[in-house]
Amino acid sequence: MEAKPQRIAIVTGASSGIGEATVRTLAASGIRVVGSGRNAGKLARLEQELGPGFAGVAGDAAREEVLDRLFAAAVDRFGAEADIVVANAGRGLGGSVKDADLAEFQEMLDINLTGTLRLLQKAARRMVEAQKEGYPAAAADIVIVGSVVGRHVSPFSAVYGSTKFAVHALAEGLRRDVGPKGVRVSLVQPGIVLSGFQAVANYSDELVQRFHRDFGPLLVGDDIARAIRYIVSQPPHVNISDIVVRPTRQDYP
Repeated sequence: MEAKPQRIAIVTGASSGIGEATVRTLAASGIRVVGSGRNAGKLARLEQELGPGFAGVAGDAAREEVLDRLFAAAVDRFGAEADIVVANAGRGLGGSVKDADLAEFQEMLDINLTGTLRLLQKAARRMVEAQKEGYPAAAADIVIVGSVVGRHVSPFSAVYGSTKFAVHALAEGLRRDVGPKGVRVSLVQPGIVLSGFQAVANYSDELVQRFHRDFGPLLVGDDIARAIRYIVSQPPHVNISDIVVRPTRQDYP
């Protein structure tokens, strides 16, 4: 029996948090990975640690030229188009609609929504073309990292949550478009994940301490990475379209 070709993944936001954990988890399972991140030094260290199965692309995943370099790196480094794309890059912004500091809103909008949409378009166009001949023998996966606050309105992160509500709509619209063409679209909605996200989002120390007190133990990046690995490991005819992962004690959001 002819061996199936080794899969190739693109992961954005790969230099920390959920993205880094996803890179490590996929690489450990034999998937070749191209990852983007703003921290060039961290990507270089990942290349040294993970070896020839990982290639880093430094840059802002909201920018079209960086995304183009990701897809090109998959072909140049591994000899084929990526058949897994994990849209993970993003940032938060703490605060309610009434109180959020909007000085950083445009940057958040660029990476969380515009950059994600740009990545989804590029991935979908390539995968639909590939699956004309590939499906059902081969799988093609677009995995989008959303949030529970894109599912339930949260007063402490409503402005950030609005971008995730929009991303969730893109995910479902894309699934209905490309699913019939053999491309799987999956939305992963994490609860509170312990990472650098809280600091970038300007969450107060008091709020983070309350998360630990009320919901702990909190999730870590590996918990979400395992869910992503589960999604992409299904047979090509099986699509895990939506999955929510919360700390056991997190009741809301």
